[in-house]
Amino acid sequence: MPELPEVETVRRGLEPVLVGNAFARVEQRRPDLRFPLPARFSERLTGRAIESLDRRAKYLLARLDDGQVLIMHLGMTGRFIVDTPGGGTNTSGGFVHGQDAASKHEHIVFHLGDGATVRYSDVRRFGIMDLVPSATLDSHALFKGLGIEPLGEGLNAAWLAAKLKGKTAPIKAALLDQRLIAGLGNIYVCEALHRAGIAPLKRAGLLATKTGRPTEKTTALVQSIKSVLNDALRSGGSSLRDYRRTDGGLGYFQHSFRTYGREGEPCLGDACDGTVRRIVQGGRSTFYCPICQK
Repeated sequence: MPELPEVETVRRGLEPVLVGNAFARVEQRRPDLRFPLPARFSERLTGRAIESLDRRAKYLLARLDDGQVLIMHLGMTGRFIVDTPGGGTNTSGGFVHGQDAASKHEHIVFHLGDGATVRYSDVRRFGIMDLVPSATLDSHALFKGLGIEPLGEGLNAAWLAAKLKGKTAPIKAALLDQRLIAGLGNIYVCEALHRAGIAPLKRAGLLATKTGRPTEKTTALVQSIKSVLNDALRSGGSSLRDYRRTDGGLGYFQHSFRTYGREGEPCLGDACDGTVRRIVQGGRSTFYCPICQK
């Protein structure tokens, strides 16, 4: 499943195609994705102009001129294929399962006012699309209770320490809790913890003093979260089995992984002679170095 850098890369690729354009016609080829599509979905979108394309956590938000918001989530295998008026084609989100039968899995086609089309393909149909009033977005079931955005100014060492104070859960589990920080996923949490030199099993509350103030490790962790996400964005995200960036090419941050997927390989930390280990936490693989992560 794509994490924040991959979703943001897709957003940046779709933004120049969608924003300032309008839905001339919408083809809805099935009644549902992961959940049923909204009633009169095609009818309600037809004629609407797209004023902006935002991201919240791992969701894309197309804000329309009638005050509605089109919510889009790629799920595990979702991708957008853009056909430009001049005949060019590129893939946004590029999950490439079943490429030889892509049209079979194209469930929604947006025909835009300038002649471009955006086709949504999803082999496993774990994606989501919904249409809600902007005023009710924060109370929507998908967004109610979502935590802070990791790349925003609100995520700082003082804020994180106050939130972690007294928590007995492992720090990796705490960071993956979307109610705390929205959009962080398994890959980038592993990488951020390694950069900060923090063991994934460390009790989260130890990153705060008894009075809830940040420690040096808290400051290092915040810096590492932001740096690893920004580095991944500059690389177009990480391509493991199936993700492709907006131009159809592969993201390449996976070549910069220090721990993720590197079980049994040498640690890439400065002057560290450790070996990367893999454990399972909450049903997910955790990769870390037992020497430099304490």
